[in-house]
Amino acid sequence: MQEVTPSPVPTRSGPAIVRAVVLTLSLLVLGWLAWFVLRTAEGQRLDESSMVSVVAGRETQLTVLSLLGYVSISAIVVVALVCVGLALARGQVALAVAALAVLAGANITTQVLKHGLLERIDGVVVAPNSFPSGHTTVVVAGVGALLIAAPRVLRPLVVLGGSFAVTLTGASTVVAGWHRPSDVVGSVLIALAWTAAAALVLGGPTDRARAAWISAPLGAVAAGVALVVIGVRPSYGWSGFGEAAIVLGGVALSAALGVALMQRTVPAH
Repeated sequence: MQEVTPSPVPTRSGPAIVRAVVLTLSLLVLGWLAWFVLRTAEGQRLDESSMVSVVAGRETQLTVLSLLGYVSISAIVVVALVCVGLALARGQVALAVAALAVLAGANITTQVLKHGLLERIDGVVVAPNSFPSGHTTVVVAGVGALLIAAPRVLRPLVVLGGSFAVTLTGASTVVAGWHRPSDVVGSVLIALAWTAAAALVLGGPTDRARAAWISAPLGAVAAGVALVVIGVRPSYGWSGFGEAAIVLGGVALSAALGVALMQRTVPAH
């Protein structure tokens, strides 16, 4: 009698591995970045010069500060209510809890790290620690929470608008002189880690929407263009154009990559 080979059973470990890898890499990069920009003179020097590479006139500064004024505890509450409403409308209480966990966890982590655990050694920068950025965390954590709670039909809009908002907020904090570029990247990594962790607990297949890898960069580029339009310029004219472009491009890249990876880790349902 011919032996019958059983058909392979589809594995469910793939999505969990993706989420675990994203979570682990986010934490590793976050730890390395914090060490480099806070504990080494070279990192401090590079971070400081990056922050002062872009400048804005008085009117642009006022515009930037007014934009940052919308990023507050009230904004967190509004996003939380929207997430809960979206999740409950779909009958998914677990999604509401996970979205709230991302919002609360990322923002609390940022404040604990900045004000309690991390310190800047004496070196190039003589100033209190500003790593990571609280304003950027509010926005990027909100994007992660919305991606978890929103139905798939709305997620492309969340990715596009979220990438735009994260880039605009993060770059604005740099232009305003509130934060260095590393502070912005650190915030993205924290929110990404929390989103991946929440998705890991939720389980289920990942959302493989490839459009996110297009819409996220588009949103980031649009934010960069908006900053240039309102008057953000290199500090040293054309001689400083390269450094300013690298700084704004780096902020935009971290925002786009962070939002796209969030989309990649959240459950497909």
